[in-house]
Amino acid sequence: MNLSEITHPNQLRGLSVHQLEQIARQIREKHLQTVATSGGHLGPGLGVVELTLGLYQTLDLDRDKVIWDVGHQAYPHKLITGRYDRFHTLRQKDGVAGYLKRCESPFDHFGAGHASTSISAALGMALARDLKGEDFKCVAVIGDGALTGGMSLEAINHAGHLPKTNLLVVLNDNEMSISPNVGAIPRYLNKMRLSDPVQFVTDNLEEQFKHLPFFGEKFTPEMERLKEGMKRLAVPKVGAVFEELGFTYMGPVDGHNLEELIATFNQAHKIPGPVLVHVATTKGKGYEIAEKDRVGYHAQNPFNLATGKAIPASKPKPPSYAKVFGETLIKLAEENPKVVGITAAMATGTGLDKLQA
Repeated sequence: MNLSEITHPNQLRGLSVHQLEQIARQIREKHLQTVATSGGHLGPGLGVVELTLGLYQTLDLDRDKVIWDVGHQAYPHKLITGRYDRFHTLRQKDGVAGYLKRCESPFDHFGAGHASTSISAALGMALARDLKGEDFKCVAVIGDGALTGGMSLEAINHAGHLPKTNLLVVLNDNEMSISPNVGAIPRYLNKMRLSDPVQFVTDNLEEQFKHLPFFGEKFTPEMERLKEGMKRLAVPKVGAVFEELGFTYMGPVDGHNLEELIATFNQAHKIPGPVLVHVATTKGKGYEIAEKDRVGYHAQNPFNLATGKAIPASKPKPPSYAKVFGETLIKLAEENPKVVGITAAMATGTGLDKLQA
């Protein structure tokens, strides 16, 4: 099956991992070609291709609801929910919106342009579902940067108080907001990513079992389930913060391994109450230039795919608001030592990077 044939996300159900990997490659190609031509968010969507396919293969999207935080990582979602043929109109007048838009698709359940709203929205839908006696899954996909927002923490606090309310939170951990993350929560997540026992289980366990005589090869299909169990045994403190807040924690999971993602999501759907699946991804995955410069390629104006360099505008443009703001603030700071620049994890996008020491 080709990406161009997918008009409904339920067509992913039943596809083999090999078929999904082919579709993943096609999504990245379409994503790159479109953003290189029209501009848009690049790195976030490239990083969640496998996460999107793995999650959607385990859901019934005629019933289940997935809420994407912010929306700039939702281009793969748009490409498999009936918008492939119009995707070349991205961010153009009357074209495909750059964010989720409820009037654009029945699969865009919540429109947002700011971070940290998805868990609250998904929890509200889950509570409404339970009050009406309905039965479907509610999933929030949120980045590690957005998880530091007060609205996210408020929603986690609320969800942890509701042990009978089924809710899945998928934490897309790419170690970035628009700029690198700062603070206690990103530092904690980074510890979990780099924990030695977790790395040992992830990197070495499967290879060791393959070499066991007689049953090593037969054992391989169960490997993903075993790895998850071993990680939980080997590192009881991984995810302890989320467990203490009332969530069942699973992860970290390789966000570019479809087999591992599908096995983990299928297991998560069987667990009652709030569940958090921690998925480790690479922002800009599949486009080496974006992987090396995750800040610069978060979003791009039209650019040359081969070089990654911006295509010069046909006419000179006035300076951006961010450039004027940043340069003006520097002048003010030179005159007044009390001037301080504060940015919500996007120093480059606001022009405040020039003010950084």
